[in-house]
Amino acid sequence: MKTVTAAELSTNVYQLLDDVWRSGSPIEVKRGDHTLRIVPIEKPNKLQNLVYRPEVIQGDPEDLVSLSWEVSFGLP
Repeated sequence: MKTVTAAELSTNVYQLLDDVWRSGSPIEVKRGDHTLRIVPIEKPNKLQNLVYRPEVIQGDPEDLVSLSWEVSFGLP
């Protein structure tokens, strides 16, 4: 868990809040002898962070089970 000072929070409040929102990981803020924790109420949708990869096979995975790899790669 990331820990920041109150001064760091003041300087980077929007960036830190965005980090908590995107990652779902809380941060702790230290101020003197006290510690506060910023925690997201809702869990982030991690599927939104996926990168589109057009080279990846799309379709039914069952189609790969019956695929003849020897024929596909020209092996005897």
